[in-house]
Amino acid sequence: MSGNKINSIAVLGLGSVGELAATMLHATGFKVTGVDTHLPEGKVPFELKSATATSKEALTEVLKDQDAVLSCLPYHLNKEVARLACDLGLYYFDLTEDVSTTQLIIELSKHSEKLMAPQCGLAPGFIGIVGAHLAEPFDQIRSIKLRVGALPQHPTGLLGYSFNWSPEGVVNEYLNDCEVIEDGERKWTSPMEWIETVYVNGVRLEAFTTSGGLGTMCDTYRDRIENLDYKTMRYPGHARLMNFFFHELLLREDRALAGKILTNAKPPVDEDVVHIHVSAEGTQADQLSRSEFVRSYYPIEIDGRSWRAISWTTSSSVCAVIELVNSGELPDKGFLHQEKIPLDAFLETENGRRYAV
Repeated sequence: MSGNKINSIAVLGLGSVGELAATMLHATGFKVTGVDTHLPEGKVPFELKSATATSKEALTEVLKDQDAVLSCLPYHLNKEVARLACDLGLYYFDLTEDVSTTQLIIELSKHSEKLMAPQCGLAPGFIGIVGAHLAEPFDQIRSIKLRVGALPQHPTGLLGYSFNWSPEGVVNEYLNDCEVIEDGERKWTSPMEWIETVYVNGVRLEAFTTSGGLGTMCDTYRDRIENLDYKTMRYPGHARLMNFFFHELLLREDRALAGKILTNAKPPVDEDVVHIHVSAEGTQADQLSRSEFVRSYYPIEIDGRSWRAISWTTSSSVCAVIELVNSGELPDKGFLHQEKIPLDAFLETENGRRYAV
C-alpha cells in the first residue's frame, strides 16, 4: 500500500473479533501481524506472532517495526498498549467502551506523533457516527437516542441472552455509571435504569442505560443538545433479572466471578442478531422533526467462513476507520472523536459498506 499512511499493522488479541479484523485488514491490502498468546489453530492469511500483552518488552519487540496497532484485547489491558503506541509513534486503534481508558488516551493524544482512535467498534463507534449524521441537519437538536442490542435470534430462558461478547466488557457496562445529557445538563446516572420499550422490525425489546456507549459525545454536544443518552436493548425482563443478580445477590462485588457464572450459564450462539435503533429530534427552519436509523444485522460469510453478527459489525467498523485514516480522509494526529467521522465516507469504505446492505 505504497503512498498510504499505514502499511503495516499489528492486531493484538485474536478472539473472534480480532481474528476477523486481521482477516479484513489483510484483504484490504494491509500487511497484518496477528498477536496473541494462543494462536489460531486453523490457517489464517496473515502473519502470526506469540506474545503476551502484559510484557512491555515482548510487545515492544512486536510493535517496533509497525505503523499502527489495533487492540482487540480486554479493556483493562488497553491503557498500557496505548502508552506504548504513543511512545513508539504508532497509530493506535481499539474497541474499548471503558471511560477511564478513553480519558487516558485523550491525554496521551496531546503528545502523540500519530492519531489515537479508541472506541472504534459498534457502540461506542458506529452508533455515534450514525447519531451525529442524523442530528447534523437540525438547527437546534432536541435529542439523540442511541440503542443497540446484540442478542440471540432464538432466545431461551428468562434472561433471553447469550454472551457472544467479552464477559468483562458486558459486566463493566452493566455496573459502571452512565454519562448522559438530560434537559441540557450533563450528568451521571446508574446503569440498568431508565427502562423503556423499543420495537425493531416488530420485535419487542426493552432498553436501559449502560456505561460507555456514548463515547465522547457528551463532550461534543454539551451546550448544543437537550437530551443525549445510550441504552442497551435486550428481550423484556432482562434488566430486572440482572439487577437481582448483581445487586441483590451482591455479584457486583466480584466482577470476575459474575462474568464466569454468566458465560457458563449463557455461552455464545452462532445465530445472533445485532439490532440498531438510532433517532434524532430537532428543528430545521422552525419545523420539529425526527430522523431514524433502524437496522437488524445477521451473520454473514466472509473469507469462506460464517461470522456472527456481533463479530462482523464490530470488526467492520474499526477496519473502516483504519481505511479512512490510511487514505487521509481523517486526521493524522490528535484524538479521534467517532461522532466526527462522516457516515457517507464510512459507508463507502471496503469494510464499512457491509453496514449499508
